[in-house]
Amino acid sequence: MSNLLWKSLVVSPAVLGAALLVSTTAMAAPSTTTEVSAAKQPGVGEVAQQPEILAQTTIDQVNRYSNEGKQNTSQSQVTSVSQFSDVQPTDWAFQALQSLVERYGCIAGYPDATYRGNRALTRYEFAAGLNACLNRVNELIATATADMVTKQDLATLQRLQEEFSAELATLRGRVDSLEARTAELEANQFSTTTKLVGEAIFGVTDVFGGNTGDNNNTVFQDRVRLDLQTSFTGRDVLHTRLAAGNAIAFSQFDNAGNQIPTAEGIQTFQVDSTGGNSVTIDRLTYEVPIGPANVYLAASGGRHSHYAAVNNPYFFDNTDGGNGALSTFASESPIYRIGNGAGIGLNLPLGKGGGILGNSSITAGYLASEANNPGLGQGLANGDYAALGQLNFSVGDRVALAATYVHGYSGAGGALFNSTSATNGITNVGVVGTNQANALTINGASTNSYGVEAAFRPSDKLSISGFVSYHDVIGFGANDDYQAWSYGLGVALPDFGKKGNVLGLFAGAEPYSFNRPGFVGNDIPYHFEGFYKYRVSDNISVTPGVIWLTSPGQNSNNDDAIIGTLRTTFTF
Repeated sequence: MSNLLWKSLVVSPAVLGAALLVSTTAMAAPSTTTEVSAAKQPGVGEVAQQPEILAQTTIDQVNRYSNEGKQNTSQSQVTSVSQFSDVQPTDWAFQALQSLVERYGCIAGYPDATYRGNRALTRYEFAAGLNACLNRVNELIATATADMVTKQDLATLQRLQEEFSAELATLRGRVDSLEARTAELEANQFSTTTKLVGEAIFGVTDVFGGNTGDNNNTVFQDRVRLDLQTSFTGRDVLHTRLAAGNAIAFSQFDNAGNQIPTAEGIQTFQVDSTGGNSVTIDRLTYEVPIGPANVYLAASGGRHSHYAAVNNPYFFDNTDGGNGALSTFASESPIYRIGNGAGIGLNLPLGKGGGILGNSSITAGYLASEANNPGLGQGLANGDYAALGQLNFSVGDRVALAATYVHGYSGAGGALFNSTSATNGITNVGVVGTNQANALTINGASTNSYGVEAAFRPSDKLSISGFVSYHDVIGFGANDDYQAWSYGLGVALPDFGKKGNVLGLFAGAEPYSFNRPGFVGNDIPYHFEGFYKYRVSDNISVTPGVIWLTSPGQNSNNDDAIIGTLRTTFTF
């Protein structure tokens, strides 16, 4: 009797350990299988019809399990119950668990040093735990306890193995399938350092009002951008962006039927059009932290708003126009649209915590639009350029202020606000504002621009932002000097009607200039805009909106222009 009792004590803890076992070295497989199975079910989430997302999910899971194993190898098999962070001596099963761990070594923990004993045990987990304990029993049989085990004991263990043979086979098959799937994905994945971020815009738009309405038609336009974001250290990012589009901005006409050379009312998806959807690289930039500073390097397509805070939340879109305001004017202060091309930007924090400089920073940058041209009067230093300096202040996460200065140089005319290009039948009109404010003389000019930008968020459901900018243009010829102004105010209601939606209202004066020789019109060109971004899903939004322009071309005799747009944005 005592001999039988002793043999039972030898074998029973191992079997009991399987019943108590919650975490083993093979427990990642069931949860992975559940996710994969759900993804194949029609109507289960949005991944049902997106195999790319399913593939990425599998890679992410495998990477996560692999990283956990690399970082926490010591936790795969515990030797003391004290190694479990979630097991306390006051737990009712503490002594039983302690015996199983320290006397028999039959329990394995999760990589994060937890036991997770307060959740339900699945049959697959029990099967895997039983298998681990059976291996331990076999070790005991092969050593000093071999003479204490009878055929009846082995028969009992064999019946347990047969009972759970289906679960063990299924588990093994799923692990093998996951390994095969992972090997295939790793062999065919695009890159281990690069992810693709895409945006496609469909825009149906028309303009109404007087001769402008009569000389334009309803159009259906598009713009597509594919951004390859590469990280070499996990903290840096290289943007290699491919772009294509066919959008053309509306032409505006005065009461005499003549076309007005103006950039008023240009929409964000109508800038940088490649014409006929030909593909170009419209951005090649690299951002990396160096010490306390964030450094921005642009080889092509650089813009000040890439590295400087514009303080216009919900109207500005850091992907340059697919999810914010409709127009280039409402999206950001015109001061950030002076200059483009190649150069460098730097953001440096000035202080930490509650000091007088706490939550403040300084931004500086230099962009040259002819940096690639070695010709005389061109290049990185002798061609057209714009240098920016900005002081940033914030009070918590509710108030943000910025004071901006931009010094620019243009050797042979062009447009003052030339950060991007737009086509509406007339060249050198810029991307925002009237011709009086934009047109630089053929003699060249030096410009000094000053701006103030502010954003205030009194609650999570309300955001108020605005800007004022003044531009002093010093021409190199006689009577070439002039000044330009611009200002705007926006109110945004995030999550209006549904989480992710945005209702935006914006009003202001597009860049204008008075009393320039050779130009007609001294009225302020007011701009009113309203839009409602409706979030269809995480990746699709539909934005109807209206833009109302008064005194186009700074002339109140010209009929107002009203632009109606329905923009659909796909992001992936």
